[in-house]
Amino acid sequence: MSSTSSTSNETLENAPAVAPAPVRFDTKIAVLLREDLEPWQRLNVTAFLVSGLGPAVPEVVGEPYEDADGVGYLPMFRQPVLVFEGTKETLKAAHGKALSRALPRALFTADLFTTGNDRDNRAAVRAVPTADLDLVGLAVYGPRNAVDKVVKGARMHH
Repeated sequence: MSSTSSTSNETLENAPAVAPAPVRFDTKIAVLLREDLEPWQRLNVTAFLVSGLGPAVPEVVGEPYEDADGVGYLPMFRQPVLVFEGTKETLKAAHGKALSRALPRALFTADLFTTGNDRDNRAAVRAVPTADLDLVGLAVYGPRNAVDKVVKGARMHH
């Protein structure tokens, strides 16, 4: 018998693997930090800001993790968090855009560096009118194009 047109197992084994398509998200999580923060403040503000998104917007949280030994870990966001930085004016403009688009948002004001608990944090924010908030950080979640408009003028944090 002739095997001129048959395919061998060896040929299939040497075929290049097809890479899975990259995952694209319709939504975006963005954190905008004021550019004059100290490194420890940037980390602290980012952690506090993103902690507010999961409970308020449950669809941003993925499934719990488990390692090969069956040890479980908490779920995390199902998509990347993009961190930007900008001037005080950029932050104020972004805040206004997030409010006008009614996007889920979290804020961190300079006053929160002097408080030590959640109750005092909320009281510090409540004491200041929206236009007078001394913003040092803002987290926003929503449709990708809407979030892009909110952070326009900011640059990726490096």
